[in-house]
Amino acid sequence: MIGKLSGLLDTVSQDYVLLDVSGVGYVVQCSPVTLARCGAKGDQVSLLIDTHVREDAITLFGFMEEVEQHWFRLLYSVQGVGPKAAMAILGACPPDQLGFAIASGDKAALTRADGVGPKLAARILTELKDKAGKMDLSPAPVDGAVGKAVNEAGIHNDAVSALINLGYGRSDAYQAVLKVQAEANDNLSDLIRLALKELSA
Repeated sequence: MIGKLSGLLDTVSQDYVLLDVSGVGYVVQCSPVTLARCGAKGDQVSLLIDTHVREDAITLFGFMEEVEQHWFRLLYSVQGVGPKAAMAILGACPPDQLGFAIASGDKAALTRADGVGPKLAARILTELKDKAGKMDLSPAPVDGAVGKAVNEAGIHNDAVSALINLGYGRSDAYQAVLKVQAEANDNLSDLIRLALKELSA
C-alpha cells in the first residue's frame, strides 16, 4: 500500500500528474485544487496517496493536504460514491467549501460534479452532515459549535433564508453568517448587514 510519494513533477494533465520517483513514473489522479499547487515540470512534489486496487487496475489518488484526503475518504465511504466520483466532487466543490455545503444542506453544490445526481447528493448530505458538523470548517475561530449558525432555530436561520432570497447560494450564505455571528450579537438586522458585507468582499 502506497501512502505517500515524493519526487520530481514530470507531467501535469487535466486530472492527473506523472511523478518521477527515483526514475519510476507514477500516474497519480488529483483534484484541480492539488493540480494547481503542484508547480512546474521539474519541481519537487510530495503527495499523500490513497491506493485503490481492482481486478483490472491499480489507481493512485494524490492529495497535497490531509484535509482534502480526509474529505475524499468521507465521500468514498458513502454508498454509491466511487473514488472517481469523490474526486469529481472535490473538483466541483473544494475542501474549503465542501464542509459548508454539506453542513448547510446545499445539494446544488454537489450536483455540479460530474456523475452526481440529486439522489446521490441527497444521500451524501444525509450521511455526512453530522460528520461535517464536527469538523473545523471555519478559517477563523468562531464562538460555539461549528454548524450552530444554521442548525439551531432562531435568527441565524432567518438570516440565511434572507440571504438566499437575495440570490446567494445556501452554502455561501451559511458561511457568511457563521463568520459574522459573534460580531452581530444575535441581532438579525446586524447579522444580515454584516453577512452581506462579507459576501461582497
